[in-house]
Amino acid sequence: MTDKINRVVLAYSGGLDTSVILKWLQQTYQCEVVTFTADLGQGEELEPARRKAQQAGVKPEHIFIDDLREEFVRDYVFPMMRANALYEGLYLLGTSIARPLIAKRQIEIARMVGADAVSHGATGKGNDQVRFELGYYALAPDIKVIAPWREWDLTSRTRLIEWAEQHQIEIPHNKRGEAPFSTDANMLHTSSEGLVLENPWDEVPDYVYSRTVNPEDAPDQPETITIDFERGDGVALNGVGMSPASLLEALNELGRKHGIGRLDLVENRFVGMKSRGMYETPGGTIYHLAHRGIEQITLDRGAAHLKDELMPRYAELLYNGFWFSPEREMLQAAIDHSQAKVEGTVRLKLYKGSVNVTGRKSPQSLYSEKVVTFEDDQGAYDQRDAAGFIKLNALRLRLLGRRDR
Repeated sequence: MTDKINRVVLAYSGGLDTSVILKWLQQTYQCEVVTFTADLGQGEELEPARRKAQQAGVKPEHIFIDDLREEFVRDYVFPMMRANALYEGLYLLGTSIARPLIAKRQIEIARMVGADAVSHGATGKGNDQVRFELGYYALAPDIKVIAPWREWDLTSRTRLIEWAEQHQIEIPHNKRGEAPFSTDANMLHTSSEGLVLENPWDEVPDYVYSRTVNPEDAPDQPETITIDFERGDGVALNGVGMSPASLLEALNELGRKHGIGRLDLVENRFVGMKSRGMYETPGGTIYHLAHRGIEQITLDRGAAHLKDELMPRYAELLYNGFWFSPEREMLQAAIDHSQAKVEGTVRLKLYKGSVNVTGRKSPQSLYSEKVVTFEDDQGAYDQRDAAGFIKLNALRLRLLGRRDR
């Protein structure tokens, strides 16, 4: 027996799964469905989603297609990048960081249209169900959440296609038969997982990659670029000022051209299993290294090392879906405070899948050539001071050594 639902806001792509979900919600809950399609820079034409929703009986005023690209990069990607966040030391969290924004906008639309429920197409095996729903409940504690993959009996792609055919739902040609892998995309990354990628010993087939050229086929000449930062955020590429989304988009093109940002990862999902995924984060990989480059000369050692200690915790919170938690907000406040003087220019060389920082400069630099030089420092650093520094630090080691000798 299902709860009485009058109106539900569905996170809707217009693809096979969410098209089936739309019709299933209408039939199972006898409710009105409002569709929400987010443009996060996934590179797909979104207007077909409007047409499909209308064909399914959704009122035109209840079809929302929102361009969230600038908000996504400015308010989600850039704050995450200030933390240099990497999950399990490698993953730049491209899927994870998109979910809180989608959840936030869904709840906003639910309030606008008077919906009493929200719905998503995430499966019961993955992390996304957790990320979406933690966001929903944080922003609307009493909202009803409908997760069809945890309720219906369409347990295989074959059953899904059969159900779609029975209900005259348009099935894309490439969805007939077994899909070789599933993908998720936004402006920051593309992720692929499942089927041909499930055996962690098998090399990722080249046809899986969609955002980057094979590094072996990338240009034989390196390309040098500069990125300018202010308060920890990128503001210009090669001296040309850009908005957050425009900057990431330009870096994505550079990363694509040079085969940068590929990652084959076996990760620990929040729900308990290990999974193997292939990630392409071309612009984000360049940006991440550039940000670390400018921090090298503008952050004090204590602040930099503390940030590196906090980063795994921050990354895990994002991966697990706790963007709206007080602990993430606390960490973000500390991280953002550290970025006040993180400004300047980083020079990078891009070549056949690699990114290398080749220079950095800043009006806020803590780097002193006068102090560090191997030449005459004219008294800027008294080397005799090191003797007492070393003896004090060695005191406990000497006492231990004498006792245990």
